[in-house]
Amino acid sequence: MIALLLALQAVPTTPPVLGPIGQQALPASGCAAYLWSLAGDRTLVAMASATPARIRVAVDGSPPADLAWASGEGMPALGLAPVSTYKAADVTVTLALTITTRPDLKAGAVVSQGTLTVERPNRDTLVLPVGGLVGCAG
Repeated sequence: MIALLLALQAVPTTPPVLGPIGQQALPASGCAAYLWSLAGDRTLVAMASATPARIRVAVDGSPPADLAWASGEGMPALGLAPVSTYKAADVTVTLALTITTRPDLKAGAVVSQGTLTVERPNRDTLVLPVGGLVGCAG
């Protein structure tokens, strides 16, 4: 039994599909959604900017990288579509979000509901609930 426990401890852990992206600055112009994981420790896992249209994520333990916007659906709010798809060579990220404006927020809004879906060839698809804030430059 002890040998089994020791063997299990020696197995390397797999990094999370989406890792932290660290502190992010407000864009020079336009708006960006800053998204925290609602599962676990509420880590900042993504930043989706309206101009240029891209999303910054850290997939499979890699450093944060920007994925280009590929398509969107619905009427944009603060430059961000309710559903946007971003792509890189082997990663597709779909962001679905609900942006809620509030009178107490002057240059932004709240992401009251959201999901990030990460798809990679021959890998499981991850769907992660997210929430956050949208910040806009003057």
